[in-house]
Amino acid sequence: MGVVNDDSTLSHLDADGRARMVDVGGKPVTARRAVAQGRYLTRPDVIALLRDDALPKADVLTTARLAGIGGAKRTSELIPLCHPLPLDAVTVDLKLEHTSVLITATASTTGRTGVEMEALTAVAVAGLTLHDMVKAVDPAGMLTEVGLIEKSGGVRGLWTRASATADAALATAPSTAAATAPAVNAVRPRTAIVLVVSTRAAAKTRDDSTGPLISGWLADHRFTVDEVAITSDADVATAVREALAASPAVIITTGGTGVSPTDRTPEAVTVLLDTDLPGIAEAIRARGLAATPTAALSRGVAGVARGTVIVTLPGSPGAVRDGLAVLESLLEHLVDQLAGGGAHD
Repeated sequence: MGVVNDDSTLSHLDADGRARMVDVGGKPVTARRAVAQGRYLTRPDVIALLRDDALPKADVLTTARLAGIGGAKRTSELIPLCHPLPLDAVTVDLKLEHTSVLITATASTTGRTGVEMEALTAVAVAGLTLHDMVKAVDPAGMLTEVGLIEKSGGVRGLWTRASATADAALATAPSTAAATAPAVNAVRPRTAIVLVVSTRAAAKTRDDSTGPLISGWLADHRFTVDEVAITSDADVATAVREALAASPAVIITTGGTGVSPTDRTPEAVTVLLDTDLPGIAEAIRARGLAATPTAALSRGVAGVARGTVIVTLPGSPGAVRDGLAVLESLLEHLVDQLAGGGAHD
């Protein structure tokens, strides 16, 4: 396959910048293996249908698994500059989670080039097949996070995503003596972003009162609010990722936590969390139940992603007030712990 040479030039371009198939004739024949993953986001009720094999198109998981294997075998036909490979084995595993299907593909060969693209193609084709088979009940389902997890074989040996992430962090670290100082969290202390998830508010067909409510509460608690952003339900995944990229200490969202087909905030946040904090979400639901039974329908989540606390609140002002009342006694302590203070055994 050969994506990047050791000298960091693109291997699929010749000296004149034209696309070419890499000559792998001089490479050694070694055992090569690659693992790729992706996640198909859908609703909890769809996951239940998959688990019970109750969708109109039956045997969905088996069909997706076979499609992924078939996709790996035909990778060179789909991607122009890939070499045809004699695959030793391909496996595609589908794990049902609360609001997603985790797709893991492993491909192996004994040859002169790697099988990364075969593993990635298996994930992509399996995910697309899942969508084809569930779109009748959930047209908003989405294939996300397709990426290489690890590969081995060839002159470079073992590569893993975890080690590459660590190397990238090291490469960007200061090269002076300051690099020996204790590591500092990249999160910007006492900063926050508020994200209002509302298609109508984004289209300016209704006014939003929840964003200013949350922003004012955060300001009262000595947080500097970068912005109160408004996004449509369809764009919530992108908006959450952009907010997280700004490295605030806290992100609070409002809206999109219900059971409407367009409510996707929990799915957008869950896939980013490094640490789930279900107790916070349950406490917010319990607080809301004291006022209205419909609070039980909220699918709000809470957790930590890259050191940032993320809490998803429902979209009504009353529900937001209930959520903020719960955070009143929790948020300060949580932020302090993540910053390295107030830790307990």
